[in-house]
Amino acid sequence: MECLLEEARIKLSSVITDLLGVSGRRILRAIAAGETNPEKLAELGDHRLKCTNAQLMDAVDGKPDPIHCQLLGLYLERLELLDRQVEMLNGMIAAGLRAHQQAVVRLAEVPGLGVESAQQIIAEVGVDAKAFDTPANLTSWGGLCPGSEESAEENHNAACPKGNKYLRRVLNQAAQAAVKKKGCHFQTVFHRLLPRLGYKQALCAVARRLCVVVWKILHDEVKYVERGTKPSPSAARQRAQKLVRALRHLGYTVEITRPEPAGSVG
Repeated sequence: MECLLEEARIKLSSVITDLLGVSGRRILRAIAAGETNPEKLAELGDHRLKCTNAQLMDAVDGKPDPIHCQLLGLYLERLELLDRQVEMLNGMIAAGLRAHQQAVVRLAEVPGLGVESAQQIIAEVGVDAKAFDTPANLTSWGGLCPGSEESAEENHNAACPKGNKYLRRVLNQAAQAAVKKKGCHFQTVFHRLLPRLGYKQALCAVARRLCVVVWKILHDEVKYVERGTKPSPSAARQRAQKLVRALRHLGYTVEITRPEPAGSVG
């Protein structure tokens, strides 16, 4: 889709972070419908966009041909179909995990994770991770343990094994989200390891720590407690409300309660 916009001389992705976000989709639908006026297209952008109105107008001031608009419309239709199918599959997973709602909620509270990623992890490792006696067993199975091929006190191969590609992908994506959360313990760990290990290995180390936390939460049935900077009451309330909305959207029954101080892991 972005290549198609480039052919039409539309540089929307240069001023909008998420091309398929709310503002991006509104503008793309208008372009697919044949709208070419930059002023009208810029008016469809949300006021919270970081770019100015002039920058947005310049980005959408292209020369799309009718074939570009038709192809863009087909891409958007395919995207909407995939979104509906993904939502349907998530609902089916939620229906199967409704009896284990508490495990889903405990995992969804971990920084970087959410309701959907929590469901995917439980689908891979089980609701209580009983197949793995220790966190090391789970991290090894997930392909998050670096290699150790040492000779003369030098490691010649630190690459991780392949492991379970589904679990590894979810935890790597969660690690990328966790290290961007201000005040999060995982962000502190990432910045401490970054100068010595580099970006990829530091991110893999954070994913491994997330995997250990996942094992602890599922195996010992405890809740996550943030060990970094304590979030403000308003931020904690917004996070809780967001999780509740996501859970209710998938059919779970959940209410906001005060966290228990005992039996927690960070």
